[in-house]
This record gives sequence, structure tokens and C-alpha cells, in this order.
Amino acid sequence: MIDFEERRDELLEKVEEMTRRKQYKALRDILIELEPADIADLFDDLPEEMLPLLFRLLPKEPAAELFVELEPDVQEMLIRGFSNTELKEVLDELYLDDTVDIVEEMPAGVVKRILKHADPDMRKGINEILKYPEDSAGSLMTTEFVDLKRDMTVEDALKRIRRTGTDKETINVCYVVDPARKLLGVVSLRTVLLAEEDDVIEDIMETHVISVGTLEDKEDVAQTFSKYDLIALPVVDKEDRLVGIITVDDAMDVMEAEATEDIEKMAAMLPTDKPYLKTSVFDTFKSRIPWLLLLMISATFTGQIIARFENALGACAILTAYIPMLMDTGGNCGSQASVTVIRGLSLDEIEFSDLFRVIWKEVRVAVVCGAVLSCANFAKLMLVDKLLFGNPITLPIALVICLTMVVTVFAAKVVGCTLPLLAKKIGFDPAVMASPFITTVVDAISLVIYFRFAALLLGI
Repeated sequence: MIDFEERRDELLEKVEEMTRRKQYKALRDILIELEPADIADLFDDLPEEMLPLLFRLLPKEPAAELFVELEPDVQEMLIRGFSNTELKEVLDELYLDDTVDIVEEMPAGVVKRILKHADPDMRKGINEILKYPEDSAGSLMTTEFVDLKRDMTVEDALKRIRRTGTDKETINVCYVVDPARKLLGVVSLRTVLLAEEDDVIEDIMETHVISVGTLEDKEDVAQTFSKYDLIALPVVDKEDRLVGIITVDDAMDVMEAEATEDIEKMAAMLPTDKPYLKTSVFDTFKSRIPWLLLLMISATFTGQIIARFENALGACAILTAYIPMLMDTGGNCGSQASVTVIRGLSLDEIEFSDLFRVIWKEVRVAVVCGAVLSCANFAKLMLVDKLLFGNPITLPIALVICLTMVVTVFAAKVVGCTLPLLAKKIGFDPAVMASPFITTVVDAISLVIYFRFAALLLGI
């Protein structure tokens, strides 16, 4: 990977130059040496008119592996340019779950052509998977796995693996089922290879099998992979019959997609499934403007609070200079708490039942952070702002600012840890309650606290 990144620009130039010179054999040799994901990376920066030619230079199997790695718009462009024979060759090399992913991304006209040239078994498998909800385990699974009978000998099992394993998603893990397809156990290829030939599968299989239901949320499926360090996970229906498996590469894609979605929500953007450079300006605008409008309108409450205490600010104008610092500190403290809690929720480390434990912990953190920040701020006010810059800072003014700092940090931590948990409880995505939203709430709270202390201690 590191070697490819170092050579990427050089490879791009070489591929373009060799294509122009029609040095196809040498070009094919270069592409075959690269990983499919690396070739797909090159395709992102190559002229579109070159892509069909470069794709056709590859042998069938590497070409199919590359096709899976390409962006949907490139896949669509290639499919439209394929002959019927070429399309069938690519489809024959694809695993079922990869074909389903492609079908879900393509327009109706392209889907019809794919289904027309897929073999009957693949069409049946595609239709079975497409009937499951988009975010479910069923939509993520493949039906291409190795199944064994419990009364098989190891010798019989190896023969079946050799006979059927060529077209399976993985043969590293095999699943033991009864005649009704109910899942009985799991056995690794390593266990099979190291056993005696006359050993019976029932004696060497693992009967404690971790599985998921077809309707389970795919984010929970990904967490199951992470928790138990799995490479494959069986999917069963309501009658505990084995209907498919999910492999770790698909789980990793889910983790990446969910992490991206959470980051976008935490940055106050609507989620998008396109890469940044391939997202149009208008689509980017549409993903950002709703939250920006909402936050702009909500920020008017902050303005109203300042306007409400305009006379107080006029009587002691120096207070105005410290509003940004207090608001920023409160927003930062609230964001720290919210992001920590959101991460805990996403990893199932925190539940709503832990609400009071979380609040109690953040309260203690707030006391320590608030004390340190207010002490540091008091020193800055008296030594830097007053002596160095000559600002009219009196002891009561410094006390107002420092007390506000302590209470603001306390309030921000409590708000920051509570809102994501409440959002989760009522069915919202906790990531929505991240930095921008928390900051807006805490800004208003910090101003109210500030002016209340000013009225109490300064009499304004």
C-alpha cells in the first residue's frame, strides 16, 4: 500500500502514456501486478474514455474484482459499454452480495440488463436478498457459503469443500446444518484439515454459534464482528434456518459508512453516499443548508439574550470582551462530553440506563476542569489583561468572569452528556446532538449565567 501511494503519480503518467502509444501488452502486465483496489484508485484520475479499454485488458477474474471496487458511476458507464457477452462474463465472476450491491446502485434500465444476463440461480438469489430492508442483515448477506452435514466424515467434508468451494464467498468457515437447514454448528477449515479423515464433523464442530437474524440492523451486525473478532457471521431466519452469511469485508464497509454518516451528522450536515470530489456543488449545498438555517435561527435566541442585557453591558462595557471566550469554552466542554458519549453509545459501552452514572462522572470532571480553567483565567485577567493590556479589570469583574466559567463548564458537561442519551432513548440518532447543536444550547446558557452573576455581584 505504501509502495503504491509513493508510485501513484508515476503510474498514472505511465498508464496514460502507454495507452496513447498503444503498448497494450506492457500495460496489461503493469495492471495485473496491482491490487484491484489500487487500479480502481487509478481509474478515479484517468480520463473516462480510457477506462473501458483498460478494463478489457484484464483477465476475467481480476476484471471482476476490479469492477466491485469501482464507483457506481464508473460501473454504470462500463456496463452500458459492455457487449452482452462481456456483461455475462463479469457477472459470472461476481459473488452474489457484490452483484446485489451493484444492482442497488444502478438505474432501472441497467438493472434490467444485468438481470437479463444473470443466470437463473443468481437472479433468484438477487431477488431474495433485495426483499430484505435496506439496513438489515438480510440485505448484507450472501447465500454463497459451504454447508456440511453433521454425519459427514472429514474425508467427505473435504471432498464437498473442493467440489463446491470454488464459487463460495469463503471456505475458511463451514456451517453444519440438518436436513431442514437449521444451523447446528460451525467448523473452520483449519479444524477440518488437522482432523483425521475418519473423524465425524459432529465431533469436531463448534456448537456454540454466534448468529444474527435476517432483520437485525446492519450496524449491530458490524459491532458483532468487532466484538467477537469474526471473519464470517451466519444469518438465520425466524425458524433458525441458515439463509446466508456475512463476511468481514462487508462488515468493514458498514463500519466505514456508519462512521462517515455520524461524522457528517456531528458536523451538522445531511449524510451523503458519494465521495466528496464526486458530489456536485448543489448536492453539497443541499446537505449543508438545512442545518445551517436551523442553527442560524436558533442562534437568534443568543442575540435576544444579549439585547435583553444591553443596559448592563452599557454600564460595564468590558464584560462584552469576555463573551466569546465564555461561549467558546462552554461549547468546547459540551462538545467533548457529547462526542465521548456518542462514541460510547455507538460501541454499546453506554445505555440509557447509565444516564445518572454518566452525569455523575461528567459532574466530577466538570468540577476539576472548571476549577483549573477559572484559576488560569483569573491569573490571565489580573496579570495579562489588567497589567499588560491595561484593561479596567476589577476584582468583582474578574470574579464574575471566573464564576461564570465554573458554572458554564458544569452546565455544558451535563448538557453535552445528557442530550445524546435522550436522543437515543426517543429514537433519534445521537450524532445529531453533537458539536453545532450542543454549542448553540450552551451559548445561550452561558450568557444567562454570565449576566446573572454580573447583576448579582456588580449590581448592574
